[in-house]
Amino acid sequence: MPTYSSTANFDLSIDEIAEEAYERCGLQVRSGYDLKTARRSLNLMLSEWANRGLNLWTIQLQEKSLPAGTTNLTGLDLFGSGQEAGQQIVDITDLVIRDSSNNDFSAQTISRSTYLNISVKSTSGRPSQYYFERTINPRLYLYPAADVDYTLVYYALIRMKDAGAYTNNAEIPFRFLPCMTAGLAYYIAMKKAPERIQLLKQVYEDEFQRAAAQDGERTSLFLTPKTYLPGV
Repeated sequence: MPTYSSTANFDLSIDEIAEEAYERCGLQVRSGYDLKTARRSLNLMLSEWANRGLNLWTIQLQEKSLPAGTTNLTGLDLFGSGQEAGQQIVDITDLVIRDSSNNDFSAQTISRSTYLNISVKSTSGRPSQYYFERTINPRLYLYPAADVDYTLVYYALIRMKDAGAYTNNAEIPFRFLPCMTAGLAYYIAMKKAPERIQLLKQVYEDEFQRAAAQDGERTSLFLTPKTYLPGV
C-alpha cells in the first residue's frame, strides 16, 4: 500500500527563500552579507508587489465610530494607536456608512481634485463620498460631514510586513512562494549574475501573472434581463 503525507504545512523561511534564489542564479550563500543583500532586495520586491496591486490577502475589515461633525480621520483614527500603526493603511477599497439601525449606505470614492472643489466641506448630512489621501500619514476625508453619530465600515488594504529576521517564515499565502522565490532570484541576478537576468526575469513575470490571477476577487457574474415592452 502506498504511503501518503498527512501534512499540509509546507512553508519557507527567509533564509531558505534566499538560498533557493541564489541557487537559481548559479550561486551559493557564502556570507552574512549575501543574506543581508537578499533581504534588502526582498523588501524592495514587496514594495513592488504593492505598487503592482499584488496584496489582496492583506485586506482587513475595519469598523470605527464616526461622531457627528466629523469631516476627516487620520491613519491613527482608522488603524489603532502609535505612529507606525497609523501608517499601515495603504488604501481603502470599499466603504459604507452604518446608521444606528444597522442600515448600511454605500459611499462613493472621489478624486483629490473633486474633493478640493467642494465649496462648503462643512455641509452636514449622511456621508456619501470619500477621498483617501495616500500619503505617509494617510487621511480619510468625508463629505458631507456626519450629521449624527455613525459607524464607518470599510475594507482597508494593509501594508505587507517586511521580510524581518532570516529565520522568519514569509508572511504570504503559500501559493505565492514560487513568485517570491522567482522574483528574488531575478533581483539577485541584477546584482550578481547578469548573464541570467533575462531568463530569470521571464520566469518571475510568468510566476507574477499566475500569482496576480490568484490574487483577484472571484465573483459570480449576474446578468439582469432587460424587459421588453412593445411600443415603449
